[in-house]
Amino acid sequence: MESRYKSFVTVEQLPALVGQTVTLHGWVQDKTGKGKLTFIRLRDGSGMVQCVVFAPNVEERVVNDAKSLTQESSIAITGTVRAEQRAPGGVEVDVADVKIYQLSTDYPITPKEHGVEFLIEKRHLWLRSSRQHAIMRVRAAVVKAIRDFFDGSGFKLMDSPMLTPNACEGTSTLFETEYFDLGKAYLTQSGQLYAEASAMALGKVYTFGPTFRAEKSKTRRHLTEFWMVEPEMAYFDLNDDMDLAEDLVEYIVQYALKTCQQELGVLERDLSKLEAVRRPFHRMSYTEAVEWLNKNNVRLNRKQSDGSEVQIDFPWGEDFGAPQEEAIMTQFNKPCIIHRYPTEVKAFYMKRDPENPRVVLAMDMLAPEGAGEIIGGSQREDNHDALLERILHEGLSQEEFQWYLDLRKYGSVPHSGFGLGLERTVKWITGAEHIRECIPFPRMIYRISP
Repeated sequence: MESRYKSFVTVEQLPALVGQTVTLHGWVQDKTGKGKLTFIRLRDGSGMVQCVVFAPNVEERVVNDAKSLTQESSIAITGTVRAEQRAPGGVEVDVADVKIYQLSTDYPITPKEHGVEFLIEKRHLWLRSSRQHAIMRVRAAVVKAIRDFFDGSGFKLMDSPMLTPNACEGTSTLFETEYFDLGKAYLTQSGQLYAEASAMALGKVYTFGPTFRAEKSKTRRHLTEFWMVEPEMAYFDLNDDMDLAEDLVEYIVQYALKTCQQELGVLERDLSKLEAVRRPFHRMSYTEAVEWLNKNNVRLNRKQSDGSEVQIDFPWGEDFGAPQEEAIMTQFNKPCIIHRYPTEVKAFYMKRDPENPRVVLAMDMLAPEGAGEIIGGSQREDNHDALLERILHEGLSQEEFQWYLDLRKYGSVPHSGFGLGLERTVKWITGAEHIRECIPFPRMIYRISP
């Protein structure tokens, strides 16, 4: 959509404005000088462009103002757009005038090396750096791709509540709060249970928003507040669920490749690895995965009663951790879906396989390059009595889940869904080292500021 605000030209629009005089508003990324030339790299949020001040062509005031600029000074630059094939974006701006809004002094994040703790403490400023700026723009593109995919595929957005009276996947990782006179409430772990109710009304729905896990995990993949998109579909079985997950991830990756070439270049991402992300993805059952681990001598460390550790074959029935997931993915250059996990390691709402009650109709999608799990999903239990049995087996309150059981009393149908972690997906696509770089203001077990 063309902007109504004609006075605000952005850097990303410049290639179409060669030869025209424009005014740009932004911040000074850096400034250098050589003789009668002053070079200003201007960042405006949409991109970066080099602006060139040539002293003989402008007033002395403009030269002096340009030379006074400091890192992160806020300015407006008026000048003529010139084609320059050697420049990023293929253009530069010949400056005619500089307007200073504020000269920044003693900006704390300089071009030198800074420690991660310092940078995360200054996250409100770190976001301005080239790398973080690029990651945030890829994140925005991934969000748009997700919404476009579902909105264009007959899904309706149905928001689930952030405050819930009960747990979705056990009570050990909940953030708890008092809720007026009604007792305790919890920050949601997932929008899934409510999305199931929405799907029984609208057929195909998705919920997209923040979720909260009070896990005491310090890995490169964990946040306590993160965003998930969770589609839920009436009449979908596990195979339909896996097919949809493949369609979604292929769409996201290819959209990012198409629209974020410049950002992925800044991040020095190997694009060939993303170009390989095309359907069909690989698939293997949990049992096949365990057999592969043991055949390839991927051993499990097990602590004994005396405190010593021994290495054993990976036992059937135990959930995979990051080492097992990463080992499995060494054989693949695109995602792999592991399906039919042991019943006891998965959530109460997952449907048991009618052909083998020891496993549930669950699936996880693992991404390559050490990215780990980006999707978890399942076919949901649609039988009232079987679901009630699982609720009681997990020690959950039948009364609190009565509304959820009602979905199995009134027009129950086979249905499925999954959750895709936004930050984990962005981490994989961008090649970021840590998930804290993939959300504007990360919340981790040791950090709740800025």
